[in-house]
Amino acid sequence: MFNLAAVIVSYLIGSLSFAVIVSKYYGMDDPRTYGSGNPGATNVLRSGRKKAAALTLLGDALKGVAAVVLVRCLQEPLGLSESAAAFSAVAVLLGHMYPLFFGFKGGKGVATALGVLLALSWPTALISALIWLVMAFGFKVSSLAALTATVVSPIIAFFLMPHTSWAWATVAVALLVLYRHKTNIQNLLQGKESKIGDRTK
Repeated sequence: MFNLAAVIVSYLIGSLSFAVIVSKYYGMDDPRTYGSGNPGATNVLRSGRKKAAALTLLGDALKGVAAVVLVRCLQEPLGLSESAAAFSAVAVLLGHMYPLFFGFKGGKGVATALGVLLALSWPTALISALIWLVMAFGFKVSSLAALTATVVSPIIAFFLMPHTSWAWATVAVALLVLYRHKTNIQNLLQGKESKIGDRTK
């Protein structure tokens, strides 16, 4: 029962869409109504509000950290299984992508996935973040940077993560992120993908 409760709580934490919350706080338009329609930091940045985008990025990453760290801290006191953190990692990402509190219309999960990796294995997260930064600064395309880091992260995980279940959770996280970027992949292939900092019309 505690294992199931951990998964449910992780999903609910993930369902807090910071793109929408931050935008409402600043009196901005709902990020699901402009640009790519994706409630994430990159789309919020298209509004021209850099601070709002930064807070969105931070919030989405921290909820990934919080959900997994909470489960890891409670693992021994509550007798949670070794794989509880792995299931929590996937659950919080699903909450972000399909949030209960926002009509199941969520983001693509890059920041939350990074937060999850940070909570499971900070070296894996660090290497993935560095790959993202190199690609982002080199090509100025957020989705390309995210996809590259996403593809590489499971490989890193199998070398650096202490539990196999955590590495397999990283595979699941990567597949979910790739699935949510299917439109971006099509745009990249067609040369239509927008660049970081492009303003919404």
